[in-house]
Amino acid sequence: MWDYPRPPRLEQFAGAITVELGGDTIASTTRGWRVLETSHPPTYYLPRECFADGVLRPAPGSSWCEWKGQASYLDLVTSTKRAQSAAWTYPHPTAGFEPIAGAISAMAAAVDRCTVNGEVVVPQPGGFYGGWVTSWITGPFKGIPGSMGW
Repeated sequence: MWDYPRPPRLEQFAGAITVELGGDTIASTTRGWRVLETSHPPTYYLPRECFADGVLRPAPGSSWCEWKGQASYLDLVTSTKRAQSAAWTYPHPTAGFEPIAGAISAMAAAVDRCTVNGEVVVPQPGGFYGGWVTSWITGPFKGIPGSMGW
């Protein structure tokens, strides 16, 4: 991931992606997108329609990404569990990121489990960034202690 670009690059991803919460698979797809940025593991975006009915609930707050624009947050909700502000979307992303308009990314640390091609991901360190660490990428990653100035 040190050879990932800055500014980041959006690319299509054709592989199995799942998100689990409260003992349920709340999202599953074999097509999505990932954002690749220097010093970050990939952030995966899933089509909104791959999420189970009723699991996406608008949450308060928003944030601004210098590359993708204004993000809105979502709670992820099952019959047994609620993960507050655990997902986000860019309703109107900036130029170059239009394909992810309305797509959803989940914070791996806020749900029970996320997988890519059957491998359980590890959340990006630090609790702020939304990257998914898998065995085929190497760090260190932004978010570890001392990395805020990278």
